[in-house]
Amino acid sequence: MAQPTPGTPSLLRAINDRAALQALLERGPLTRPEIGALTGLSKPTASQLLARLQAAGLVVLDGIREGMPGRTAEVYRLNPDAAHVAAVDVTPSRIEARVADITGTVIGEHRLPTPGRSGKDIVGRLRAALQGAGAPGDLRRVVVGIQGALDPVTGRLGYGGHIPGWHIPDLVPTLREGLGVEVAVENDVNLVALCEQNRGVARGHQDFVLLWADEGLGSALVLGGRLHRGATGGAGEVGYMPALGAPTAREVGRNADHGFQALTGGPTVLKILRSYGVRGAGFTAAVRNAVRASQGEGRRADDARAGLRDVAARLAVGLAAITAVVDPEVVVLTGGTFMAGGETLRELVEHELHALTVPRPPLLLSTVEGNPVLTGALDLALTTTRDEVFSSTVPS
Repeated sequence: MAQPTPGTPSLLRAINDRAALQALLERGPLTRPEIGALTGLSKPTASQLLARLQAAGLVVLDGIREGMPGRTAEVYRLNPDAAHVAAVDVTPSRIEARVADITGTVIGEHRLPTPGRSGKDIVGRLRAALQGAGAPGDLRRVVVGIQGALDPVTGRLGYGGHIPGWHIPDLVPTLREGLGVEVAVENDVNLVALCEQNRGVARGHQDFVLLWADEGLGSALVLGGRLHRGATGGAGEVGYMPALGAPTAREVGRNADHGFQALTGGPTVLKILRSYGVRGAGFTAAVRNAVRASQGEGRRADDARAGLRDVAARLAVGLAAITAVVDPEVVVLTGGTFMAGGETLRELVEHELHALTVPRPPLLLSTVEGNPVLTGALDLALTTTRDEVFSSTVPS
C-alpha cells in the first residue's frame, strides 16, 4: 500500500501563496492581519508570504489603513499587471476584442471588420484588433470565440464555412505563432454557456442545456458541471439537426439551410411572422413587434399571438429532441430571437415543450447583458491564466 506523500515546506508555501492570492482576488485589498485570518497563518508567516509575493510581482502595496489611535496597517492588493488576457469574438461581419488585467478589470475594447480569406489575413486582423483594444506586449493568453467548432484531432475548424479565412490546417498553432501568445479557439455558443454558468441563470446547475436562437441556431451542453464538446468538437451544433417539417441535407444539400436551422433560424422566423401580418426590418424587430401587438385586442393581436405560437412550436420541436436525450435540470434561452421575444416567447416555448416531452425542465431566459461571447471568452482566459499565475510558486 502506497504511503501518502508528506507536504514539503516549499509545497505548503505554494498552497498558502495561492490561498492569499485568491483572497485578494475575491475580497480586494487586505491588510496583513486580514490575510492571516483568512488563510489561518500566523503573523510572521503572513509577513513572509507577502514579502515573497511582492518579490514575485504578484502583490503590491496599496496604501495605509488607519485603525486605532496611533495604529496603522499596510494594505496589499493583487498586482493588476501580473498578467493580461484577451477575448475575441469573430463573426461573419466583424472581430471584437476585449483586454483585461488579471483582476478582471477591462482596459480596452476594439472592433474591426472580419478578415479576408487567407490565414495570413486572420493573424493580421486579430493582431490589429488586439492592438486597438490596448493589449500590452506581455499578453498572456487569447481566447477566440467563433461560429464553428475546432476538431481536436485534425486541428481544423468545422461547422463554420460562412466565415472565410479560418479553415486552415493547424489553426491554433498558426494563431499562436503569428500572435506570439497562447491562443485557444472555442465555439461561441459554448462560451455563452460558460458565461451563464459563471454569472447567469445557470449558476448552481450541474446539468443544463443552452439554446441560442438568432440568425443561426446553436446549443451548448453542460453535463456534471463541465462543458461537453463531443468527439469532433461539434456537440451542440443543432442547426444541422434533422427536424420534423424541415428539409434534410439529402434533399437540399449540406450547404443549404436544412434541419432545425431551416425550421427556426432568423430568416425563417421573419417569414413566419410576415405570413401572419407582422412586419419588421429584421427577425428581431418582427419578434418585438409581434410581442407588442399580441398584448392588444382584435384581429391584429390574434394574428400576432398565432404567429408567436407558430414560432414557439417550431423551437419546441428541436428542444424536445435535445431534452429527451440530455434530460437537463434547466434550459437557458438566449440569442436575438429569445431576447426580442422576452417572457412572452419563453412561456410559449415552455408550454409547447412540456406538451411534447416527459421531462419538463424549466426554461430560463438569459439575464446576461452585453456580449456574452466576449464575456465567456474573457472568463475562460482569466480562469486558466489565474490558475497558472497563482500556482507559479509551486515547485517543479
